[in-house]
Amino acid sequence: MKKRIVVLGASGSVGSQTVDVLIQHQDLFEVVALAVGTRVYFLEDYLDKYSLEYACVQYYEDYIRIKDKYPNTKFFYGDDGLISLTSIHNIDMVCNCLQGFVGLLPTLNAIENKCDIAISNKESLVAAGSIVMEKARLYKARLIPVDSEHSAIFQTLRGNIRKDLKKLIITASGGAFRNLNRNELENVTKEDALKHPRWKMGNKITIDSATMMNKGFEVIEAHVLFDIPYEQIEVIMHPESIVHSMTEYVDNTVIAQLGVTDMRLPIQYALTYPRRIHNNSDVLSLTDLKSLTFKSPDFKRFPLLDLAYAVGYLGGNMPAILNGANETAVELFLEDKISFLDIEKINFEVVKSGKEIYLENPTLEQIIESNDWAVKKVKEVLSRL
Repeated sequence: MKKRIVVLGASGSVGSQTVDVLIQHQDLFEVVALAVGTRVYFLEDYLDKYSLEYACVQYYEDYIRIKDKYPNTKFFYGDDGLISLTSIHNIDMVCNCLQGFVGLLPTLNAIENKCDIAISNKESLVAAGSIVMEKARLYKARLIPVDSEHSAIFQTLRGNIRKDLKKLIITASGGAFRNLNRNELENVTKEDALKHPRWKMGNKITIDSATMMNKGFEVIEAHVLFDIPYEQIEVIMHPESIVHSMTEYVDNTVIAQLGVTDMRLPIQYALTYPRRIHNNSDVLSLTDLKSLTFKSPDFKRFPLLDLAYAVGYLGGNMPAILNGANETAVELFLEDKISFLDIEKINFEVVKSGKEIYLENPTLEQIIESNDWAVKKVKEVLSRL
């Protein structure tokens, strides 16, 4: 029987690659629904070739235009439409490839629908990790990571006894500016920041990679997904991006997962878990590798990585505040309204102010309020830059 799949954020970088994997393996999967944002043409291209029971677009104007064009598909729109897709009866998996805080409520709703979730929407886990994981345990829903680093950890943990784990080792490429010093960062442009040396990703995550905030969020995400204390999560720089992450055990054995830089590999693993199947990706040739290099990160060079650790240790609603601040700051940078280093200034200022509204055990409503507070606070900080 085919696995019935819903893909949220289908027109984004991870989402479109997810759809590509699903098309390659139509013998195993049935795509039930796709949700897209502004790239409605992606959905139309798909519907011109394949059938869908349901679809969702971001804006009402697109909904009005497209719903009569494809009468055999039931359409939804907006954030409510995302909830409708994750409420569909008799689906097996939701692939949450949405970018940003908007992915949180669909994640929670999919859990309540007792679906497996292939999750690349790290904001769900950063902002509301304890709530998401508690609900997943309650409804017995499986969260399978899609990020290459967390997929690597997920894979290297298999077959090992958890109490024997010493630490997680998350690798980082260093992003577009890994070879620049602090002075050189003062005049970098958006175009410079979007040139990731290894991965082809969406704009927001590419900027986060350049600031190393993405790696900081991945530390928080690893803490949430694998229930590991922060002091047992280490980040190391690995510019070749061949070793995607490692696990170290009490006998000092280190198990690593290696592969080419192709997101379709962790995507496919999440879709087929616990099976492994053939794919069309390039094969990693170890004999062609000249060297693999590793070094400790410079926290003064990448202060947002240090900030993410600090916020993770604080817990409560602080990760939601950091997420809201960073999401807004990156958006401003992509709109050419602030400089690259202003992203750091904004995050530090908002987190500092956020300690005044710290909540140790926030509810979902308080998490949402904290995110909204951070977004508004960024505008205050912006006026002082």
